[in-house]
Amino acid sequence: MNTTDAPSVVVHRFGPGSPADGLTALLTAYHLRTEAEKGVPVDDVAALPARYLAEITDPRSAFAGDTVLLARHGAAAVGCLVVTAPVAGRAELKRLWTDPDLRGRGVASRLIGAALTGLADDGVRTAALSVWRWRAGAVGLYERLGFVVVDPWDERADLVCMERVL
Repeated sequence: MNTTDAPSVVVHRFGPGSPADGLTALLTAYHLRTEAEKGVPVDDVAALPARYLAEITDPRSAFAGDTVLLARHGAAAVGCLVVTAPVAGRAELKRLWTDPDLRGRGVASRLIGAALTGLADDGVRTAALSVWRWRAGAVGLYERLGFVVVDPWDERADLVCMERVL
């Protein structure tokens, strides 16, 4: 595949009949990378914090009530995004991860676009997310997609909270 061409990606909802293998691999990569970036690298998936391990081992239960979007390039899962169930007109986007080989080629934008369209169609007024400050590429992407930095709802150091009105 030519790296200058955008990959042919289909975004769909992860549901009861969906194979979890691609999602599990994406969530595993997300959590291992995040822990390493936070300065607490984990050599074995089993050493991840329990809440992260639960997402990896049983995503259907961990995200019950939420919407999980998967991006596929052919048969391969190449990106994921979790959209929390809305509360008071606001939903949160989390666990955005794309295959590192396809970064910068529109996969994340397509996942976010599908999420925002679905939220707007459901009458949700605000999409929110938090991102680690050191993920400058992700912060830039969110800003390009209309998200703005807001007062934090999560007080962890180096976490940037952002919202977009739909």
